[in-house]
Amino acid sequence: MTLTKMTLAAALLGATTLGAQAADLRIALQSDADVLDPDQSRTFVGRIVYTSMCDKLVDITPDLEIIPQLATEWSFSEDGKQLTMKLRDDAVFHDGTPFDAEAVAANIDRSQNLETSRRKSELSSITGVEVLGSHEIRFDLADADATLMAQFADRAGMMVSPTAAEAAGDDFGLNPVCSGPYQFKERVAQDRIVLEKFADYYNADEYHFDTVTYLPIPDTTVRLANLQSGDIDMLERLAATDLAQAEGDDGIKVESAVSLGYQGITINVANGEKGDNPWGNDKRLRQALSYAIDREAINQVVFNGAFAAGNQPFPPNSPWYSTDYPVPERDVEKAKELLAEAGFADGIDLEVQVPNTTIPLQLMQVVQSMAAEAGINISITSKEFATLLADQSAGDYQASQIGWSGRVDPDGNIHQFMTSDGGINDSKFSNPEVDELLNKARKSNDQDVRRESYTAARAILNEELPIVYLYHQTWIWALDSDISGFTPYPDGMIRLEGMKKEEG
Repeated sequence: MTLTKMTLAAALLGATTLGAQAADLRIALQSDADVLDPDQSRTFVGRIVYTSMCDKLVDITPDLEIIPQLATEWSFSEDGKQLTMKLRDDAVFHDGTPFDAEAVAANIDRSQNLETSRRKSELSSITGVEVLGSHEIRFDLADADATLMAQFADRAGMMVSPTAAEAAGDDFGLNPVCSGPYQFKERVAQDRIVLEKFADYYNADEYHFDTVTYLPIPDTTVRLANLQSGDIDMLERLAATDLAQAEGDDGIKVESAVSLGYQGITINVANGEKGDNPWGNDKRLRQALSYAIDREAINQVVFNGAFAAGNQPFPPNSPWYSTDYPVPERDVEKAKELLAEAGFADGIDLEVQVPNTTIPLQLMQVVQSMAAEAGINISITSKEFATLLADQSAGDYQASQIGWSGRVDPDGNIHQFMTSDGGINDSKFSNPEVDELLNKARKSNDQDVRRESYTAARAILNEELPIVYLYHQTWIWALDSDISGFTPYPDGMIRLEGMKKEEG
C-alpha cells in the first residue's frame, strides 16, 4: 500500500471513529419530564431519563429479581430490623464527589427531610443510618420492611451528589448531578433533555452513545412518523393502534413487556376546596362512575385488545390481584340508581383533567360517552403532563385521568396513594383501617399475611373508590432496526447498557 493510500485509510478510519464517538441516540418520550430531582419528581418519563443518569443502590432483572448496582451485597438481621450494605468503591458522582457510605447517608437524610421530598413515606421505616466503614453502611429500621429493597431499586435508591444537592437545595433539579453512565448536559422545557457520556463511569465501555437526547412528542402518530423518517431512533409507548403499521415496516422493530402498573381516574376526595364537592363527599357517585364504564370495551376500542381491563392497582396476572373482586361488568341501571340515591337523578357534571397526549384523550372520550348514558356529564380539560401533576398535587382538580407505571413490590402501587400520609396521595383519601392494613402488609415478610392485608384493604377501597381503575397496559417500544442490545423490562425503563446502532 502506498503512503498516500495508507494516509487516506488512516483518515477514513479516524473519521469512522470520530463518527462513532459522536453518536447520539434520540429517544422520543410521550411527555416531558417534571423536575429532574429524584426526591421531588414523580413522572414516568422522568424515570426513563434517570435510568441513564442516576444509578441506584440496586436494580432489577427483566424477571424482577433485585440485583446489585451501587450496592454490591447486602444482608438483613434475623429480626429484619437492620439492613447492612457493602458499596462499590469505584463509583464517583458526575462532579467528582466520591461515592461512599457518607454519601449514601446524606442521600437518605435528604430523602427523609427535604421539605419537598416525595420519598418520605417510601423510607419511613428507616430510623437511623450508621456508617460502618468507607463503603459499608447499616440502616436501622423501626420494623421489618418487606418493601425496602424494592424502594432502593427506584427513586429512593437513586444517589445524587451530596455536594451538589447541598449547594442547590430545592433547585437541584435544574442541574442534577448523579453517578450514572450519562451526565446532565442541557434541558429545554417541552423540547429536549440532553445527557452526555460520563467518562469516569465504572462501566463506561458498555455504553456506546456519546450523547442521549430525550424528545417529548405527545402525539403518538407524530412519534411513529419521526421514527420512520429517521428523525428519532426509538420511541417509548407505541400506540396499540399503530402496532400493525410499525410491525409492517422493515426499518422498525418492536419490543414489548407487560407492565406492572395501571391507569385510572383519581378523584379529589379531600385535597383542598375542590375536594369539598359531591364527588369528593359521596362515594355513591364514584361507584356510579365505575358502573357506567365498560372496561373490556375500552380495551377493544382504544387498544385493539392489546391491554387488560382492570379494577385494582395490580394487573390480573399478578399474584397480588384479589380474585375476590373481579373486573366489574358495566351496569348503567345500577349507576343511575346510585346517582338517584345521592340526589342526582337528573344527572351531574364532572370535570376530568387529561394529559395532552393522544391515548389519554381517546380513552376519556370513550369514557365520556359511556358515562353520559348514566347521566354523568364529563367535561375534559387537556393539560401538559407536568402541569397536570402540579395541579393534582395542589388539589386544583376535581378528577384526573392518570396512571402509575408500577413497582416491583406491590406496596409501591398502593401504599403511597392510599395511606393518609402517602407521598403521592393526591386524592387525600384517609381511612385508619386502610392505613393499618397497608402498614401491616409493608412490615411482613409472610406473603400470605401480605396478600390477606391487601385483599382486606381492597374490600374498603372498592366501596370508597378514590381511584377508579380502568386498565393495565403493555409497554410497547419501537426502534430503528439498526439498533441492537435493547432488552424490554416490565418497569418500562430503557436501559442503555450494551445498546448499539450500526450505521448503514
